[in-house]
Amino acid sequence: MNGGIKEEFSKAWSKPNNAVVQIILINLIVFASARIFKVFFDISNATDTFFWVFRKLQLPADLGTLILQPWSLVTYFFTHYDFFHILFNMLFMFWFGRIIQEFLNSKRVISLYVLGGLAGGLLYIFIYNFVPFYADRVTESLMLGASAGVFAIVVGAAVFMPNYTFFLIFIGPVKIKYIAIFYVFMSFIGSTGSNAGGEIAHLGGALIGWLYISQLNKGSDMGSWVISFIQFVKSMFKPQPKIKVTHRSGSRRPTQKASSRTSETSKTPQAEIDAILDKISDKGYESLTKDEKQKLFNASKK
Repeated sequence: MNGGIKEEFSKAWSKPNNAVVQIILINLIVFASARIFKVFFDISNATDTFFWVFRKLQLPADLGTLILQPWSLVTYFFTHYDFFHILFNMLFMFWFGRIIQEFLNSKRVISLYVLGGLAGGLLYIFIYNFVPFYADRVTESLMLGASAGVFAIVVGAAVFMPNYTFFLIFIGPVKIKYIAIFYVFMSFIGSTGSNAGGEIAHLGGALIGWLYISQLNKGSDMGSWVISFIQFVKSMFKPQPKIKVTHRSGSRRPTQKASSRTSETSKTPQAEIDAILDKISDKGYESLTKDEKQKLFNASKK
């Protein structure tokens, strides 16, 4: 293959509307890096030092510890240690994230994932510190994994397109609303078990998934600040273009009005977009005409 892995990796970051793959790659890079470093620490008889560092990426329930590592509220949902933990999280991210990405665009995938991770982490901290049942777990409890963000994606996709169907091995066609309900229920009944913190975080992410799409349907994007913050951070690392001032004599061409009329004609009424989404929900994406697919794609870039 021309360019090999390096080229494929660079394309993943330059390709538009590719947030699902980018989030998966970040998680895989953190996972692989941690396991590689552990080998070198093991060889150096410094395994305890590795886990001391690794714990700094995980989210503690203890407020005193959290104050000393506030970044862990974000790093924990990009951090995994067990192979099957990251495998299933990334599979669900890929399956359900593509729905959000295809119909609502990459920005909504990022917003849902980050909001779900934050909400799951905050709910975990709150429950562990203020519900007496969990009091004896606070001091030693640490949480890691993308599950809260992934649950936000799963529930968000199910709220947005409840009748979208997956074909599951040994089961057959299943609407994603039932898949989401099943996993939320399992997290609820597991919220007092050995992985209570993780299950509570799942519920926090699920709540955000439902709330985010519900508000989006009303015209309010509660995740817009996430994208604005990311763009602000990116701008800090981009060289600022030099400002060049020029003066041209004579009258200007009336291009602004013409472009305004063009942009108005390119807009698709919201009612038409809603009708297209209803058609997808009933008959699937493949039932759309080429013109309907183009209109939906144009609307997703807004």
